[in-house]
Amino acid sequence: MSGKGIHIEGLKKRYGEGDTAVHALRGVDMQVAPGEVVGLIGPSGSGKSTLLKCLGAVIDPTAGRMVLGDEVIFDNGWKVRDLRALRRDKIGFVFQAPYLIPFLDVTDNVALLPMLAGIPNSKARAKALELLTALDVQHRARAMPSQLSGGEQQRVAIARGLVNRPPVILADEPTAPLDSERAMAVIRILNDMASQFETAIIVVTHDEKIIPTFKRIYHIRDGVAHEEVGEGRGFE
Repeated sequence: MSGKGIHIEGLKKRYGEGDTAVHALRGVDMQVAPGEVVGLIGPSGSGKSTLLKCLGAVIDPTAGRMVLGDEVIFDNGWKVRDLRALRRDKIGFVFQAPYLIPFLDVTDNVALLPMLAGIPNSKARAKALELLTALDVQHRARAMPSQLSGGEQQRVAIARGLVNRPPVILADEPTAPLDSERAMAVIRILNDMASQFETAIIVVTHDEKIIPTFKRIYHIRDGVAHEEVGEGRGFE
């Protein structure tokens, strides 16, 4: 992949020291190409959340190498000085719950990140509206989060994750609270956005409804990731 998308080599994470040490990640290797959506599955305690937190620069890996987009961010130590800026500019997050700010309308919820990055308010709102239109929720642009359906809230959350055009999106159980129709709609949107913006996306899931949509799956067992061929052909 020449350093593009997501590239992980020998990633390890140890909690604690000595006899009480817990090895959550034992040398994970993973690649996700730009424009690709990959599933990440595994039982509770297998290391999925730890891997996502390392990739999201939320916790410090113990060893290994991580490349996001065209930047080496970790090589047996952080290579990026400002991890907050890294999370803001290079990584989009989509969670199980939308976590929309209740006192901001839909447009400002999406525009907030680019505003914080120094983009003028009018330009940030224009970028937000562009994505809301792409996700077919532009008619809710002035609505408050409490006025949205669950599916609409999740679409707004996806728009927020994409608004800074990050090379990477980390989605943690994004379909867990949704019924089958809405869950499939969210996965279709993520595939469309990955293709349109050349974004590498990892989806952590237990949702059996969406697992057949992945062309590639990484199954984590005991802190090691095993690549598997997906059951389906995605959304070509």
